[in-house]
Amino acid sequence: RGLGATRAGVLETTFEEETETDLFGEQVVLCGGAMELVQAGFETLVEAGYQPEIAYFECLHELKLIVDLMFEGGIANMRDAISNTAEYGDLTRGPFIIDDSVRDRMRDALMQIQTGQFAREWNLENQAGLPVMNRLRAIQRKKQIEQVGNELRSMMTYVKKK
Repeated sequence: RGLGATRAGVLETTFEEETETDLFGEQVVLCGGAMELVQAGFETLVEAGYQPEIAYFECLHELKLIVDLMFEGGIANMRDAISNTAEYGDLTRGPFIIDDSVRDRMRDALMQIQTGQFAREWNLENQAGLPVMNRLRAIQRKKQIEQVGNELRSMMTYVKKK
């Protein structure tokens, strides 16, 4: 408290809860889930004949606007800020895409974290020198969305690389 570190508030938790929810959030929602959703949306539009640049803007670039609205005031705030058309699509098509089968796989991913299966897999991957991770990284970096994104961001003077 003397350093002011708790000024914004503190949530009491356990090491286990923080670790498991952090891993789940990263793997299933924030990184793994969001990135796969963006990639699948981009690929679906491109496969349907839409310009890759337009697909990139719709599926990746505009995501920041939505996330910022949720960050600032929650999901309801985001829904209040978007058009009625966008909100209707959100409320009717979102559950069609993220259905009970997705929730079942989310529970499976959580179970792999809770039982230590993910930790064992990650430890073995590290001990082996990250062969799976390096292979998957290389595949992802070659995806069309990355090439299109690099090209578009090079034209966006307002996007600063950190």
